[in-house]
Order: sequence, then structure tokens, then C-alpha cells
Amino acid sequence: MPFTVLNSRMVEARIAPGARLFSQRGAMLAYRGEVSFTPNIQGGQGGIGSMIGRRLANEATPLMTVEGDGTVMFGHGGHHVEAIDLTGETLYVEADRLLAFDGSLRQGTMFLGSQGGVMGMVRGQVTGQGLFTTTLEGHGSAAVMAHGGVIALPISPQRPVHVDPQAYVAHRGEVRNKLSAALGWREMVGRGSGEAFQLELSGQGTVYVQASEEKL
Repeated sequence: MPFTVLNSRMVEARIAPGARLFSQRGAMLAYRGEVSFTPNIQGGQGGIGSMIGRRLANEATPLMTVEGDGTVMFGHGGHHVEAIDLTGETLYVEADRLLAFDGSLRQGTMFLGSQGGVMGMVRGQVTGQGLFTTTLEGHGSAAVMAHGGVIALPISPQRPVHVDPQAYVAHRGEVRNKLSAALGWREMVGRGSGEAFQLELSGQGTVYVQASEEKL
């Protein structure tokens, strides 16, 4: 069920009988029709197994199961919202940036060390995003949150993309990530340690970057 973007901070989803949608708890703004909201502890279609690692690391984000017949409007904290349609590929996104997603998508978790080795684990510590990333795979839609809007940057084998780790929101496709140390003019003028690291994404896909380095 694709999300309809109402404005930069709100999306709407049509809930049909027999279908379901998952959202962050507290993300529902309004709804019309016969719609129910129930707490979900299984982590979406991926089941309990998909959330074990995240729960062990205390990084789980509570979800609600949304079912019924009607339309629901979602938003959270005034953050900008970006709707992403998946056609069989995998979306990698931090759990706290997930606003809502199709129940048809399979949810899982990926240990950051499996992409980028030890530096993948360093990325989790440096950015404060944790050691696990949520994955959504299949055909469906997801709505993600960001500060100051989102831009989608294409990644190709010939043109990798370098991103400030704290500006990173999500990526999809056959993409590898690697954290590398970098010293630039921002450190020289006292901007702090954030820009001392760059996240390099290579392969074939898309990375979504927010306009602010603030955390949600």
C-alpha cells in the first residue's frame, strides 16, 4: 500500500481489509474508518527472530500493528517524512527513523560488522545509531523520518557516495558501506569530531541523506 504524502511532515496510508501495516507507537495522527491499533512485539513479518539481536542490544523500537478498513495519517515529532517504494530490493534504515511500513515487507536486522567489518561496528559507536540496522525487503512501501528534508543520491560502481555518518538516513540496493577516517577543514576550524569520519557507500543503489546532522 503506497503512502500518500500530505505534506513534508505527514503521510497517509489506505488500510484495506485483510492487509496490515506497522508503525512506530505514537505515530498515528488521525484516522477515518474502522481501524484498530494493537501493540506488536514480534517485529513485523520477520517474527520474533528478526528482533532478537536488537532487543539484546536494547535497540528495539516499539511497533503498532494497524489493521481494518480506512485511512490513517502518520507523523512524529514534526520530522520530515520521506516515502520509499520497494520493488523487491532491501531497504537498510535505522529503527528509530522508521515511521511506518507495509505489512507485506519482511523485516530483519543486520549487524553492522557484517558490512565493513570492524569499521562497521565503529560506525555504530561513532554515530550513536547502535550496532544493528533494520532491513525491509520485498514489494511495498516505507515511510522514514529525517531532519530538514531528504535527498536521494544514486550510487553506482563508478561513482561511490561519501556521507557524513550523522546525515545518513537509509540506503537500498546492492550497496557496501565502509567507515573511514578523514581530516578536513571543518576539524581545523573546530567543528568537532563528527566530520572526522566519512561513510563510503559503493555498489549499485540509492542512499538517503538528511539536511541536518541532528539525531532524532
